[in-house]
Amino acid sequence: MEGIVEKTASFRLSMEGIEERIASFRSSNKDGLESKTASFRSNKEGFEENITPNDEDAPKYRGVEAMPFIIGNETFEKLGTMGTVSNLIVYLTTMFNMTSIKATTVINVFTGTVNAVPLIGAFISDTYLGRYVTLAIASICSLLGMVVLTLTAGVPSLHPPKCSASQADSCVRASGGQIGFLSLALGFLILGAGGIRPCNLAFGADQFNPNTESGKRGINSFFNWYYCTYTFGMMISTTFIVYVQSNVSWTIGLAIPAGLMFMSCALFFLGTKLYVIVKPEGSALVSVVQVLVAALKKQKLKNPENPALSLYNYIPKDSINSKLPYTNQFRWVDKAAIITDEDEINSDGSPANPWKLCGIQQVEETKCVMRVIPVWASGIIYYVPVVQQNTYAVLQALQADRKLGSGGFQIPAASIIVFSMLTLTIFIPIYDRIIVPFLRKMTGKDGGITILQRMGIGIIFSIITMIVSGLVEERRRHWALTRATLGLSEKGGAISSMSALWLIPQLALAGLTEALNSVGQTEFYYKQFPENMRSIAGSFFYLGLAGSFYLSSLLVSIVHSVTRKSDGNNWLAEDLNKGRLDLFYYMIAVLGVINFGYFLVFAKWYRYKGKNTNTSEVMDGSIEA
Repeated sequence: MEGIVEKTASFRLSMEGIEERIASFRSSNKDGLESKTASFRSNKEGFEENITPNDEDAPKYRGVEAMPFIIGNETFEKLGTMGTVSNLIVYLTTMFNMTSIKATTVINVFTGTVNAVPLIGAFISDTYLGRYVTLAIASICSLLGMVVLTLTAGVPSLHPPKCSASQADSCVRASGGQIGFLSLALGFLILGAGGIRPCNLAFGADQFNPNTESGKRGINSFFNWYYCTYTFGMMISTTFIVYVQSNVSWTIGLAIPAGLMFMSCALFFLGTKLYVIVKPEGSALVSVVQVLVAALKKQKLKNPENPALSLYNYIPKDSINSKLPYTNQFRWVDKAAIITDEDEINSDGSPANPWKLCGIQQVEETKCVMRVIPVWASGIIYYVPVVQQNTYAVLQALQADRKLGSGGFQIPAASIIVFSMLTLTIFIPIYDRIIVPFLRKMTGKDGGITILQRMGIGIIFSIITMIVSGLVEERRRHWALTRATLGLSEKGGAISSMSALWLIPQLALAGLTEALNSVGQTEFYYKQFPENMRSIAGSFFYLGLAGSFYLSSLLVSIVHSVTRKSDGNNWLAEDLNKGRLDLFYYMIAVLGVINFGYFLVFAKWYRYKGKNTNTSEVMDGSIEA
């Protein structure tokens, strides 16, 4: 027992010595430990800032790896459909025996609808299906459209009998059933475009991480190279495929793009495992409508003197939109964020009725959309000259000398527009890699010039396009009337001895205007719309194109109706040699000049997203725009 007590006392003495050593160690290393702990916490906080919440569930961006499947899908889709669409006016006038006026109207309405439905596709994508499912369904619809269109050429009972140029006035027109089957094909193509066009760009951008520098650079270059690649596909389509359609067989020429559309679908589905698939979170259009309805209900209220501090400031926790500063444009919309005695707020801070009360951030997001609309409207008239290159430039080529060399090779009329695409394809890499870096050194801006400046230059080129087109048509018509002609065209009009290559200048200018304004518009909508509206941003460009085709169709109908009553001076006669297409071109140039003045007014008024309009710095920047 005594031995145990002695050992216990000895153990206690040993423990006291150890505690003294620990205390000494703590005292001597306290500062170092605290310093290391603080450093660790600092590194931990920095690390946490660079990762997303629930990192295990965070999307794994593969960017460049996924691009071949997305770009490939787009390229094959354009190879399959756009070449056929560009040759559609020849198909309708030769296989379905339509007059040029009727064929032009059908194409303008069809193309206008193709460009209008993407807004509906964007709504369905954002609200119900998501971009991946929408693209999948739309790709299959495009494939069905190409298959049905091929049948209209391959099955004799689905198109009227062919007639020669000498029988142009007595051709058998297509029956109701034949037109119905053709409409079914075009309907499938419209459904396909309605899903592919608004989602393809946004789906491609989804594959890049917007929170990293490499991801941001990838998105910026993606727009230029996407447009370049897709145009390259169209260029091949409008040469090789159009040649087969016009010179070999319409059945084979339509079966080839149907096969390419099948490859487009297959390639898209092969890349499924690589894609970042964003789930639908509801259409942002509903949010915009909520703000407008709430603002209208509160129009009798007075705006507060200090709106940035007085208005209802609620931001949903799951919002992906960047925080926007208050802007003093469209102040009547601010009333949607005024809290009244009737408004109720939930425990989490959200409004009980979002149709009566909206957060100031939601209001600012709505203002972003409202600011874009006047600029978007300028794009409708801007694109009308490009529309003419897809219709009347083809008809000009039909009544011009399309032979190359002494071998007798003849360029298909619809292939002439390849020079527009070739110019665009060559210019975009030059602009992206040479012109932009040069301008960046001069202006200090990331893009070399502002997006609005790029769009404005594109409008100027569209005006020049119409002037040059008018001069070339004067020459073609003069040669047809004063020199020996080369026989009759498929439309029955005399073929001018002027070479169709004289159309290259106007087509090249049309390519330049697209490279500047069309690409600029795509980037403008993507960057200026709130982040949750990217599908809508993609459809907005095509909605403007729809307006261009509808306006072009309206102009054609009005000019044809008015001028045909004036003693044989119909500007848009079936035989271009008897018309004055050049005057029609000059009229569009005048509209372009008026449109350019309109654009300048709203470009100066415009305020870029995320900039406070109350500061002098932003005011200066907006003038530069």
